[in-house]
Amino acid sequence: MASNRTVVAGRLHDGPPQPPTRHRRVRRSWRYTHWLYLAAPLVLLVVFTYVPVANLVSYSFTDWDGLSKTSQFVGLDNYTELFTRPKLFQVFFVSLFYLAGAVVQIVLALYFAAILGAGVRFRTFFKGILFFPYLINGVAIGFVFLYFFQPGGTLDTVLGLFGATPKLWLGDPDLVNTSLAGVSVWRFLGVNFVLFFGAIQAIPTHLYEAAALDGATTWQQFRHITLPALKPIISITTILAVSGSLSVFEIPLIMTGGSNNSTTFVIQTLKLAFQFDKVGLASAAAIVLLGLVLLVTWLQRVLVPDERVEMS
Repeated sequence: MASNRTVVAGRLHDGPPQPPTRHRRVRRSWRYTHWLYLAAPLVLLVVFTYVPVANLVSYSFTDWDGLSKTSQFVGLDNYTELFTRPKLFQVFFVSLFYLAGAVVQIVLALYFAAILGAGVRFRTFFKGILFFPYLINGVAIGFVFLYFFQPGGTLDTVLGLFGATPKLWLGDPDLVNTSLAGVSVWRFLGVNFVLFFGAIQAIPTHLYEAAALDGATTWQQFRHITLPALKPIISITTILAVSGSLSVFEIPLIMTGGSNNSTTFVIQTLKLAFQFDKVGLASAAAIVLLGLVLLVTWLQRVLVPDERVEMS
């Protein structure tokens, strides 16, 4: 004969099985709570990221002008036009100026991080000065530097004290991209500085003390202790530098509008879409830019793989 004795709260209980306790019901409900918290960000991610990307890919295979209710499927014609018209890819030459500026930016950020990480006086003040430009709106920066570079403006006035003649910093095709790249260096220097400074502060101080006791110079400590510890950060800043130089948009659009050979790939893509009503071709250009950024990121990961740095 089967027994009706069950265990409830660690004790034997005579009679039929008891229904689940309140504690069990609450615990079961918690299994689905995290999905409720994830629902909102997941919906926003899908609606505002993945769906637009999917639409962008579909537009790249059409001749849609951005206004018509209908569009014609053209296959790979947009991509063929992109790769067979050299003029559309010549704008990548402009990205080399920003890439060179990014290299200067990384070197300066590393230099200032190493200096201020050594515990100099007023380092909080200097950290604020370096990071402050990044907090300023890009549109405001563009208008400020328009006055800075205008003929007879701030830069010409300062250089005139040393006998230099005024120049068309934004009107000369040979100078405009260098000037714009300089603005980008000034604006984004603080981001790389904060990354490097935080990584340097995480290095145990006893490593420097032991190296100093062994007779290592400041340069040797930097080369054999600081740089290896900063390798992951250098990798990140390199990816940001390359992707940023390929997708420059805000500063040249505000300051020159893409004139005088300062058109970047993103500005050209916007003109194709909204000025020449070639949304299909512009979508293909955006997909190509995305592919280039992903390719550069993958190559960087393959050529310079991340290595765990043990600091002890």
